[in-house]
Amino acid sequence: MNAGLYLAQRATAAILGVAVIIHLATIMYAVRGGLTAGEILDRTSGHAGVFAFYAVFVVAAAIHAPIGLRSVLREWTVWRGRSLDVAALGFAGLILVLGLRAAYAVYAA
Repeated sequence: MNAGLYLAQRATAAILGVAVIIHLATIMYAVRGGLTAGEILDRTSGHAGVFAFYAVFVVAAAIHAPIGLRSVLREWTVWRGRSLDVAALGFAGLILVLGLRAAYAVYAA
C-alpha cells in the first residue's frame, strides 16, 4: 500500500471511530428513551446537522472500506493491477451513493 492510501485509511479510521461512538450512543439514548422509529425520523427530519454528520460518516466509510478491501484482495488473491483499483473505486462509489442516499432519506423524511 502506498503512503497516500495508508494515510487516508488511518485518517478515516479516526473519523469512523468517533462517528461510530456517537452513532451508537445516540441509538442507546433513543432506545432507552423509548423512542419509536417514527419519532426518531420526526426529530431528524430536516435537521442539517444530522445530515452533515451522516454525510461525513458515509464519506469516511467510502474511503476507508475500499482501501482495506483492496489490501485484503491483494494479499489473499492473485488479483493485481488496474482492474483491482477500478473495482475498489467502484465499491467506493457504491458505498458513497447508497450511503448519501440513505442520509438524505433520513433528512428529507
